[in-house]
Amino acid sequence: MCNYSVVTIMNADTIATEIFTELGSPSTTSSSAISYWLKANVGALNSLINSTYTVSEAGVISYQNDDSETVAMAADEAAILKKMYYVYDYDNKVRNVLGASSWESVVEISDAGTRVRKVNKSEVGKTLHQAKIEEQKQLNDLVAAYKLKNSNPIQVAGDDTVEGAWPVYPHYDRTLNKY
Repeated sequence: MCNYSVVTIMNADTIATEIFTELGSPSTTSSSAISYWLKANVGALNSLINSTYTVSEAGVISYQNDDSETVAMAADEAAILKKMYYVYDYDNKVRNVLGASSWESVVEISDAGTRVRKVNKSEVGKTLHQAKIEEQKQLNDLVAAYKLKNSNPIQVAGDDTVEGAWPVYPHYDRTLNKY
């Protein structure tokens, strides 16, 4: 029985297509615009996770390991890059809704038994801002988990292979039930 593992090469276009699909194919942006943003923000990803990813001319996001081999981006890093885009997207939405030209003083009009109510853009902005804060929190959690997973101990002190000899004091034994 052969056990083949399928490795998906993470390039900016693949990640952009995933993001575009997950956002519900919005009409306000395109997959190529998302791909451009991802390529332009690989440096920000490097700063967040202390890595050295680069983007090739073909759009493949990779880094050189210690043996000078090219290693493609894994799913963990791609998830962080996607979350970075989601934060950016919410930031744009908040900025568009709460721009200076979007303030309206009239929220509701009633006349002759009819009523027109406009959506208060400041309330929409507050909701989008809360969503952005949640995405930012999730990004911070992803980065912290990634760093923790990839961290190595700096030093191991002592001899961990020999069991220590500790004196036994029965009156300090909490499992001893004398009462």
